[in-house]
Amino acid sequence: MDLMLLAKAIALGIVEGLTEFLPISSTGHLILASSLLRFDHHAAQVFEITIQAGAMLAVVWHYRAPLAATAFGLTSDPARRRLALNLLVAFVPAAVLGLLFGSFIKGHLFNPTTVAIAFVLGGVVILLVERSQRRRPRGTSRRADIGTVDDLTPRDALRIGLVQCAALIPGTSRSGATIIGSMLLGLPRQVATEFSFYLGIPTLFAAAAYSTWQHRHALRLDDVPLFATGTMVAFVSALTCIRWLIRYVSTHDFSPFGWYRIAFGALILLSSAAGWMSWPGS
Repeated sequence: MDLMLLAKAIALGIVEGLTEFLPISSTGHLILASSLLRFDHHAAQVFEITIQAGAMLAVVWHYRAPLAATAFGLTSDPARRRLALNLLVAFVPAAVLGLLFGSFIKGHLFNPTTVAIAFVLGGVVILLVERSQRRRPRGTSRRADIGTVDDLTPRDALRIGLVQCAALIPGTSRSGATIIGSMLLGLPRQVATEFSFYLGIPTLFAAAAYSTWQHRHALRLDDVPLFATGTMVAFVSALTCIRWLIRYVSTHDFSPFGWYRIAFGALILLSSAAGWMSWPGS
């Protein structure tokens, strides 16, 4: 295997793992990183989606005990069964809209301007939401009935699932949409973050599986080491990020990510205008 290509796969795996669960959009970061690294592998686009499976497996590993107890609704524990149902309910809206409008989104919204605007607007939303949160007593939320993810109702899950649909717009960030959207719905910051992690499991797995199937004809047997390396590195870096973020949200807010998104949106526009990056399909 080309060692330079392998090094690029490792770098992209790190980028994917560190950005997937932060409210900053892994898509925009992977596009910029791929361009700067000149990652021109014949299956580059499917690689960038497939390594999301590594990030998903990091969530599975971190929450392996409660997930084993949940057993996808087969447990007799009502709380675990409700969590499984809620994940299914929250997953469906984005899955349906993604299947219906995926081609349109890739053809019309996957461009530097749209992604940059999504970054900036997302950053502004984060700052506004956090500003409103600071007006409340520390550690409180509008939903006093929600203490853990087990307290969520299917109606809560559906509303979060509808909010997740905003992430179909490139640059929005799936985790950002679900976490900040959940906070807007009144959920505590820690509950919003944890449910976003859980919801990433079916969402990222489905996206990786669907993309791999769509582009299966572009894949070759000698691609396995490259994909395996990127996925493994994404797993390790995502696990590190998840554990850090859980500690972070217990004492901090998301305002720094809001400012970061605004700055990164400007960087995307600058990079595109200066010709530093090539956009997929351009």
